[in-house]
Amino acid sequence: MSEPKPPSPPSGDTYKGWLFKWTNYIKGYQRRWFVLSNGLLSYYRTQAEMGHTCRGTINLATANIAVEDSCNFVISNGGAQTYHLKASSEVERQRWITALELAKAKAIHMQAESGCRNSEIQSTLRTLNSKVEDLSTCNDLIVKHGSALQRSLSELEGIRVGGDMGEKIRQVTERATLFRITSNAMINACRDFLSLAQTHSKRWQKALQTEREQRIRLEETLEQLAKQHNHLERAFRGATVLPPSFSNPTLGNKGGVSGKGDASDEDDDNEFFDAMEDPAEFITVPFDELSLTSNPESPQPLDIEPVRQRRTRIPDKPNYYLNLWSIMKNCIGKELSKIPMPVNFNEPLSMLQRLSEDLEYYELLDKAAKCQSSLEQMCYVAAFTVSSYSTTVNRTGKPFNPLLGETFELDRLRECGYRSLCEQVSHHPPAAAHHATSEKGWSLRQEITLASKFRGKYFSIMPLGSIQCMFDKSKNHYSWKKVTTTVHNIIVGKLWIDQSGEIDVVNHRTGDRCHLKFVPYSYFSRDVPRKVTGVVTDKDGKAHYVLSGTWDEKMEFSRVMQSSKGENGTEGKQRTVYQTLKAKEIWRNNPLPEGAENMYYFSSLALTLNEPEEGVAPTDSRRRPDQRLMEEGRWDEANTEKQRLEEKQRTVRREREREALKAASSPEEGAHQDNYQALWFEQIDDPISGEKMHVYKGGYWEAKEQGSWDMCPDIF
Repeated sequence: MSEPKPPSPPSGDTYKGWLFKWTNYIKGYQRRWFVLSNGLLSYYRTQAEMGHTCRGTINLATANIAVEDSCNFVISNGGAQTYHLKASSEVERQRWITALELAKAKAIHMQAESGCRNSEIQSTLRTLNSKVEDLSTCNDLIVKHGSALQRSLSELEGIRVGGDMGEKIRQVTERATLFRITSNAMINACRDFLSLAQTHSKRWQKALQTEREQRIRLEETLEQLAKQHNHLERAFRGATVLPPSFSNPTLGNKGGVSGKGDASDEDDDNEFFDAMEDPAEFITVPFDELSLTSNPESPQPLDIEPVRQRRTRIPDKPNYYLNLWSIMKNCIGKELSKIPMPVNFNEPLSMLQRLSEDLEYYELLDKAAKCQSSLEQMCYVAAFTVSSYSTTVNRTGKPFNPLLGETFELDRLRECGYRSLCEQVSHHPPAAAHHATSEKGWSLRQEITLASKFRGKYFSIMPLGSIQCMFDKSKNHYSWKKVTTTVHNIIVGKLWIDQSGEIDVVNHRTGDRCHLKFVPYSYFSRDVPRKVTGVVTDKDGKAHYVLSGTWDEKMEFSRVMQSSKGENGTEGKQRTVYQTLKAKEIWRNNPLPEGAENMYYFSSLALTLNEPEEGVAPTDSRRRPDQRLMEEGRWDEANTEKQRLEEKQRTVRREREREALKAASSPEEGAHQDNYQALWFEQIDDPISGEKMHVYKGGYWEAKEQGSWDMCPDIF
């Protein structure tokens, strides 16, 4: 063996070399490769291990360095980490001591500087927060004084005066109107700035705190990592018991293995545990929720077919400008579905595809199907109802109104265990039916009719109809309705979307209920934007779980231990105070794909919905030509094609009405009749909601398997 090469004198921030490290009383001192870098002293069994296996690390900022004799020295952090080291000569030992002392001084200095920087950032954040509060106060005063000025001017207009005075009042009114328009624009800008500043302030503070915590955790965990790596290796290859001579009490009186040895420092041929080693340090493997609830009776086949790779991009949205106000100013108060809208305000998806996006977080229903408790299952179903709104937060584009008879299939049986079918079953009023089934033991059905009104500054979309979810194993049958969606700043400012209203999710088998409240956004409210709260109660009204979160980010649920009546709320209603266990996260939104802002803010699922697919019905939304042209960025051609399709639909409807009129016994009975029948759904009297509802009657997937679509109408 060649002689160890002595380390070079300390220079720069890194120092490396061989040292002998005490391991235990059987092996004694062992040669190890040590690296001093960035205030950390780490060691490896060989130089080759540097790329993958660190055996231990000490942070010098908190370490003590002591010289024992001419060649030996000790480094300890005052806790479990103590390295007894020996250099090959006194000169070499002195080089290491010098390098270690310099690195320690620098690490302590950097730690102090970091504390100063943190203090400076905190001070800046406090100043910024103070200025934001000042701006908020000024904003409130402008709103207050502007309203008072408008009232005074309205009172002046009611006074009958002479010509000159009337002209002056008219001029003052005009100037006040201009001031009001300008101040409204400023108020909008202030609100955006305030929202941005508040968001970033919280984010910075949170990031700062996270950095501090991560640094502490890193220092505490670094050494344990090396230990755990060795424990895993031992557990894998199996360890033999120690020879009787090792348990000699005279050795224990000499200080024991733990006095100088280190649990993470073992040779390749060592097949024993240190006598004084704490078995609690062995790594613990946690099981996540999915692994605990998986069904052992259904093993996955080893030969799995490769899953289709679906697209992750669509063409970027072109930058077309069109004045929305010029189109909509004469439509105030009308149904939105009756306003002829160009594709410039659309997104390249139909309402049927948008409805299928409700299944974005299907895993919540998979987990609900495994729940033994109906009350716990209700929490997952309630979280699923909230999750369906998360994809809408930036989706200001209007989906294409489906043509009558248009369909959309979402077959994710191989990837996710479910498939669904949507069909446009009525044109006036526009209504879509949706049916989904899963191999995990649940099914979902809904019929949605959209009522919408344009109010000038905003328009509201009120979904009508019932959504129902059934579970095969428990026979639990849930139903609920959707809340109102509002698109704000139609005329001026940046479009933004809000969800507001209340949802009652009801389990019709047990009587369990979850009351969800979507809090409408208010500039003056101190609540978190997009806030959702909910309480799960049994048939007797006793609360068992509390849900809270936001409809765009996450939901948590907590088990209720005790409830009591509190003080009256702002509306005079008595509030209930719940004492709960620690909240657990039940749902979190998926991050948007990279570049989503240029792709209509589509989620990863939404990007795949309009991807061309073989074997789908000729009425499928993927085959719609105007929607396909729009996705490709050819908007002028898409608008022409959209007009053609809508005129074709009107012609077919007039022909249907004429046939219905001829078939009627009298002109009065046949007037305005439309004998259209949905192809894959049939209308029934729903026993749950008491309303008429379209339910899937079967046949679609069989027709797809046979490739037989002769019964489909020619709608494109």
